[in-house]
Amino acid sequence: MIIKTKKIQLDKNEYIKMAMLHTLKKQWWVALIFLAICCGGFLTPGYLGWWIGGAVVALILYVLFWMIQFAGLTQMEQGQLLFEKLFYEITSQQILIKMNERQGMPMKWEQVQEIIKSEDAYELWVSKAQLIHLPFKAFKGEREFSFMESAIFDRKFDKKGKNKWVLKQAS
Repeated sequence: MIIKTKKIQLDKNEYIKMAMLHTLKKQWWVALIFLAICCGGFLTPGYLGWWIGGAVVALILYVLFWMIQFAGLTQMEQGQLLFEKLFYEITSQQILIKMNERQGMPMKWEQVQEIIKSEDAYELWVSKAQLIHLPFKAFKGEREFSFMESAIFDRKFDKKGKNKWVLKQAS
């Protein structure tokens, strides 16, 4: 079965928000370091403000670093393909990313590292900064969702929760 989507375009601000949330969820340990530094202030009386201030500054710099990375990708020529009007032809072998009927680029399912089903879309994460965002409104019907989840996602990916799949590791 071939699933053909409607033409869709990823908004740059939406991309930055999704990429930031994805990165913060993946790097949850940063919050632990922040808390540990704040707790260090309680061990050194008289310097509590410095410890907490330093932890807050470090956390702000960390978040700012990633926001600059993702915002920079939206401005680079190499990243412009993510934000073009595209449509997709999805089969169990590959995802064909098409700009028009003649121009397209195949992507094997093995390149997709993680799939997250949100309330209104599938997010196919290829890398930390590259994703394919497939809103549900781009599909024609429920039959296509069930094919994607049962024939593709469940066979090629390990299910990690109700709405998340990760690439199966070769054994």
